Amino acid sequence: MSFVAEFNALPFAELQERARRATPADVARVLGTGARSLADFAVLLSPAAGQQLETLCRESQTLTRQRFGKVIRLFAPLYLSNECINNCAYCGFSRDNPILRVTLSVPEVRREAEALLAQGFRNILLVAGEHPKFVSNGYLADCTAALHGLSPSVSLEVGPMEVAEYEPIVRAGAEGLVVYQETYDREVYARMHTLGPKRNFDWRLECPERAYAAGFRRLGIGALHGLADWRYEALATAAHAAYLLRHCWKAMLTISLPRLRPCAGEFQPLTHLGDRELVQLVAAFRLFLPDAGLVLSTREPAALRDGLLPLGITHASAGSHTEPGGYTGAGREKVHQTVRGRIMDLAAGSSEWSAQPGKATGATGQFDIADERSAGEIADLIRRLGYEPVWKDWDAALSA
Repeated sequence: MSFVAEFNALPFAELQERARRATPADVARVLGTGARSLADFAVLLSPAAGQQLETLCRESQTLTRQRFGKVIRLFAPLYLSNECINNCAYCGFSRDNPILRVTLSVPEVRREAEALLAQGFRNILLVAGEHPKFVSNGYLADCTAALHGLSPSVSLEVGPMEVAEYEPIVRAGAEGLVVYQETYDREVYARMHTLGPKRNFDWRLECPERAYAAGFRRLGIGALHGLADWRYEALATAAHAAYLLRHCWKAMLTISLPRLRPCAGEFQPLTHLGDRELVQLVAAFRLFLPDAGLVLSTREPAALRDGLLPLGITHASAGSHTEPGGYTGAGREKVHQTVRGRIMDLAAGSSEWSAQPGKATGATGQFDIADERSAGEIADLIRRLGYEPVWKDWDAALSA
């Protein structure tokens, strides 16, 4: 049975009602127990638990230190391409957005990676839009192979594939795959994804299982907050994570809690997840899943990241760019627009998204980041907080 079958049988209405009606006594009971159920997790998402946020955070911090020590693992995204065949209402890379696009060559990808390595990174996440004409599995395997000898850890965040398509990428040296469901609400998912293969909800939901079957040793999941009710998204993400921990137990699991950021197309969030609620989410996930990694990206503003890092976070990005060539300007001379898969020559002022002051490349980013501090500044902050920034936690020699 795949997670799709289990997901369809979950009593979400009952769990959401439990979250709404939980009392301080319910919260105290859940905090006093060890192994926690999905129903207990619902209690930790409740308004009553929100009133005990300091206690939740203290428990979360203690548990994180017990399981992970006082370390924060640093990584950086490296965008390969912003071409995409999907129409996703909330994404800057959406097919119909008149943005400036580029796909980096393998040597250009290596150049970008070398710039990240010079900053200290040894954990690189390759990111690309979904477009088989520009981003094939052969291209991804070539990019991975080019970086495998440079970076000890190479992961991918790309469109879902079959097991057989993932396998050559794993053989090339990729060890992790990140795939966000975006929203676990089927009705909202259908409204947000109007064209392209991403319209298939179940195909995407089963993607981590296919990645595991192909040999990836790290799996990353999450929901994009701002599309559906945050408590529903959290419950679905937690259920998905618990399933993967049971059935894909040889892989390390990470969970990200990204919030929507401004992007091309100017999509406005449909729902709101406030800062205080995000803090509650981090603590609740840690208390429910003590051994899962929790990821904090540069989508969040500096002050909030500073406060969240010691409370349950295990992985953080830093100094990020969300446009291809963002670290070195690689690909600048190839920037273009794409119309129905055809590369179009640029006319002066042809894109309202072309002006990007201070950017190394003219290509459009997926979204605006909020924390623009350098990797070195984030590492210094982590040390000031009494933690150790970890640049490298894996080497292929360990499994050779």
